[in-house]
Amino acid sequence: MNAQAEANGSEHSVEVVLVTGMSGAGRTSVANVLEDMDWYVVDNLPPQMMRPLVELVARAEGALPKIAIVTDSKGRAKYGELETTITDFLDQGLSLRVLFLDASDEVLVRRFESVRRPHPLQGDGTLLEGIEAERNSMQSLKRRADIIIDTSDLNVHQLTTEVRRRFATEDVPLLRLTVMSFGFKYGLPKDADHVADVRFLPNPYWISHLRGHNGLDSAVSDFVLGQNGAEEFIERYTETLDVVAQGYLREGRGYALIGIGCTGGKHRSVAISERIAKALAAKTGIPVSVRHRDLGRE
Repeated sequence: MNAQAEANGSEHSVEVVLVTGMSGAGRTSVANVLEDMDWYVVDNLPPQMMRPLVELVARAEGALPKIAIVTDSKGRAKYGELETTITDFLDQGLSLRVLFLDASDEVLVRRFESVRRPHPLQGDGTLLEGIEAERNSMQSLKRRADIIIDTSDLNVHQLTTEVRRRFATEDVPLLRLTVMSFGFKYGLPKDADHVADVRFLPNPYWISHLRGHNGLDSAVSDFVLGQNGAEEFIERYTETLDVVAQGYLREGRGYALIGIGCTGGKHRSVAISERIAKALAAKTGIPVSVRHRDLGRE
């Protein structure tokens, strides 16, 4: 089956984005963001290998439906060949977008100086001459770009946010949250971004008929959630986490872990974590998963 047939006739079509642009403008950062968004990223792929790659993936029955190809100016890609490949892709009906990253000469000079590396096209000349040579060689490619992002005034977090905004889909959320119950006696979760302590609530452990159960059991959950301050805590803490989550979205954060702790991680923290996860998902619309780190411990 040829590429056009696979692209147009197969339900396992392939989406391709070509990430290119000026050296120092942020290609590596963009590649990392796309990889976090479940794109299959290939760095420094020669133009003549782009079509075989896409055709192979198209035959993989949807295993890799999104490919990001990153190309640079270090002699691995001749821009005439690259433009010919782009034209060929479009003529064959493949879904292809070109993302071009740019920045001002002054910013690029400053970035190269900060990492103390020469420009790939600098040769025996100056840094600015290398930048100018690259800019001249890429003008026609820039004109063909579907998306142009100028990173001159963007830090890495702002660039992440911009890329996520451009390439977000319903099946790849911008932010994932996990609420994890744990027991303080076993230590704090090392990767927690926020930690709440629910040991202010009465401990079901000291109630004989509840001791052998856990926070997933309705008897324990009803007991914990029925205590003074439990519902108020859930409501206010969910509001706080909503503010934090919106900030994470603005900063391009992709994942966060919220720890809810009690003494042993079996009763109070489990019941409260389940309730907060549901409330947080309903309030923010962000996918929230729940984990109970210490539930199986004796």
